[in-house]
Amino acid sequence: MLQVKIERVETFVVKLVPPEAYLGAHPGEAEGGYFLRPPWRSLYSARFETVLTRITCSDGSYGWGEGLAPVAPEVLKEIIDRLLAPALLGQDPRRVRPLWSRLGGLMRERGHLVGHQADAMAAVDIALWDLAGKLHGAPVHALLGGAFRDEVPTYVSGLPRPTDAERAALAAEWAGRGVRAIKLHLGNGVDEDLATYDAVAAAHPDLKVAVDAHWAYDLSQALRLGRALDERGAWFLEAPLVPEDLAAHRELAAALATPVAVGEAMRNRYEFRSWLEARAVDLCQPDVGRTGITEAMAIAEVAAAHHVPVAPHHSVGLGVMVAAGVHLAAAIEAMPALEYQPGTMAVADRILTAPISGGPVSYALSDSPGLGVEVDLSLIEEQQ
Repeated sequence: MLQVKIERVETFVVKLVPPEAYLGAHPGEAEGGYFLRPPWRSLYSARFETVLTRITCSDGSYGWGEGLAPVAPEVLKEIIDRLLAPALLGQDPRRVRPLWSRLGGLMRERGHLVGHQADAMAAVDIALWDLAGKLHGAPVHALLGGAFRDEVPTYVSGLPRPTDAERAALAAEWAGRGVRAIKLHLGNGVDEDLATYDAVAAAHPDLKVAVDAHWAYDLSQALRLGRALDERGAWFLEAPLVPEDLAAHRELAAALATPVAVGEAMRNRYEFRSWLEARAVDLCQPDVGRTGITEAMAIAEVAAAHHVPVAPHHSVGLGVMVAAGVHLAAAIEAMPALEYQPGTMAVADRILTAPISGGPVSYALSDSPGLGVEVDLSLIEEQQ
């Protein structure tokens, strides 16, 4: 095989206005910049923000990556440009895992295996897998050892409507399109959450309903909500408590029949290992835009050793990240479903020359080399 070397690493900050606000309209959007959505604690943007990276080799081949950056993608761009790119130049792009180890070592001893450094590494890692697939003439899922499924099942995430009646009506619409699994974005108070759950669950007799509590509750509230969800046969309870409280999650998971799901705030196998060993998580949710493909596969293996399934998280990542998530989900054995964000998908394909095939029930698995998607560079250049 011809010797190829990495010659160029480019980064692109992208900010797109969606046709409908992510998770529903909010007054803060009119003010510009970033805003809060009480009772949730995180910053949000009225736009879909992300960072893309393109790694180009001496033979002209290239791969695309994307890192999850719902706010301040400029931070990831600076990390890639200043810290990661110099360590990649001149390297063989087919040595994806050794390069991941090389990049991880750059700031590891300074405490930066997590946060923005990890998100930036994820973008680069996804680009390397895309590039390696193209150089080998194989899809990424084949390079990962093969797909367990040809169709990746999904669940609809979020019903962005202001009232329970409207949410139930939207759930019925999704059910009419074949959807049988929905996750609610809640955390509005235990009684309010249960009322929403009941309204949506009544939309179809075969509908599986999960609750994302957005880290809103203390342990006593989460126990009350979880026990009520046990009675209702809920699918899972996601992010019920503040993300750093492993002990409380362990107590909650031990008390409930409803699986406790966490993972979007974690970036590596070491974090997940601690939670798995403590039996504080029943469903792992790594986000490929924060972990990269290499680390997500390591997380999946650690979870498998603890007999815990993995349902990859996905929120506001655009087309490259969606494609990476599909390949990842196909290559994980115990993988019940990949998150499908209708609001995200209304924007995600805009950066691609051709839309991703699938949704809202499943994604079709691509057999094209690499990730099987191509970025519309003309649209990206308009953003710069």
